[in-house]
Amino acid sequence: MEGGSRTTFLLEPVTAAAVEYQNGDWILLDTGFNVDVIRDPARRASVFNYESYTAVVPPGDPLLDQTEAAGLVWSKLVGAAMSHLHLDHSGGLRHFVDGPPVFVQRREWEFANTVATLSHCYFRDDYQIDGLTVVTVDGDTVLAPGLKAVDTPGHTPGHQSFAVSLGTRTIVLAFDAADLRENILERRRPGWMVDANYSTAAQYSIDRLADMEQESGTEVWPGHDPNWWSWQRPGKVSVYS
Repeated sequence: MEGGSRTTFLLEPVTAAAVEYQNGDWILLDTGFNVDVIRDPARRASVFNYESYTAVVPPGDPLLDQTEAAGLVWSKLVGAAMSHLHLDHSGGLRHFVDGPPVFVQRREWEFANTVATLSHCYFRDDYQIDGLTVVTVDGDTVLAPGLKAVDTPGHTPGHQSFAVSLGTRTIVLAFDAADLRENILERRRPGWMVDANYSTAAQYSIDRLADMEQESGTEVWPGHDPNWWSWQRPGKVSVYS
């Protein structure tokens, strides 16, 4: 996060979430790495050429394996929504070819396809795929019953978080608008943005998330925090108490 140590590194979880409905339909939020790229030495070297950053993945396909372990049936998947299109979030979009729609903020989609390069941590092969149905939205948008996209730019131009309403309780999945719990508690911006000019937007987003958590019955989950309880328990996590 902004002002953090440049010599302290975390092994952070790459997270995704599923919103499941009573009839078994579900919506996926983010998709993780493309493990095929990570396991190909030549492709990995060309894509993951970043100082102090690399990818560590378990055997198999974590997205498919963990959704199956959670009891989610892929044929009941009705859509996906992307917080943003960085390569640690967009890698599973290959599973959506000729499949259900993928919701992305319009600003994010335009940036990803016109400006973004590997230097910005975007891998166009992940999302410029024939047969992918992309639906762009603008700002706060209700995507499905109980699921709302929350406009949180800054980390990238069109980053979005997601508010999941569970009746008397709302969970806001911040994703990379707030990597760590400290970002929210201390109202500190992420430590990396695709452009320094987005710092004002990033602060707006952090303040918005922190304000949301002050609302009764609302909790904000950080996107990459290795100490956050839900990311320490992969699989289906009951959010009812």
